[in-house]
Amino acid sequence: MNHSSEDIIVIIDYGIGNLGSVANMLKKVGAKKVIFSSNPNEIAAANKVLLPGVGSFDHGMKRLNDLGISDALKTLVARDDSLLMGICLGMQLLTEGSAEGEISGLGLVPGKASLFPNQQGLRVPHMGWNVVNPKKHSFLLESLPTESRFYFVHSYYVSCSDNKDILCSTNYGHEFVSAFQRGNVIGCQFHPEKSHRFGIQLFKNFVNYKGTN
Repeated sequence: MNHSSEDIIVIIDYGIGNLGSVANMLKKVGAKKVIFSSNPNEIAAANKVLLPGVGSFDHGMKRLNDLGISDALKTLVARDDSLLMGICLGMQLLTEGSAEGEISGLGLVPGKASLFPNQQGLRVPHMGWNVVNPKKHSFLLESLPTESRFYFVHSYYVSCSDNKDILCSTNYGHEFVSAFQRGNVIGCQFHPEKSHRFGIQLFKNFVNYKGTN
């Protein structure tokens, strides 16, 4: 990854999600410069970009499409010196689509989001702390204990078309993909910014990443 002397981390501001808590956590772990942006040119040219999000799939995609950010993200990830991470709804938007909506997703990771089945004793949304099990090696998981716990709030979960993209899985009634990585595109279903020391370590790994994917 080629870096300018000062790494800028861009958090996409498309009117969805708590951007402040993500920015605060990034600064806490040593990020020198964190900016909020909805400018497609700024996003396409960045080294590291975060796509947080909560709420409905179609609303999120409509905002990205209307602001020209969808195309900017495709331009971004075509460069091998970039890194894109989606959080919660942001992860789902990176896939091909969701059972929640009718608009196509960004299609950067083959897969789709489905609603948790209404099973006896399982509340939907899946809410609270749960164990995240690593499925492959990644810089993002370095120095995290094997049984790391992260904070979740979601009713829809991602299934990957290619199992090699699965970075972590979590069990809630059944095993689901709680994080994926396909090259320089990463998604986390959980909220690192609400996950205390585990989230701090994960964000530290993201901020400090210098190598190749």
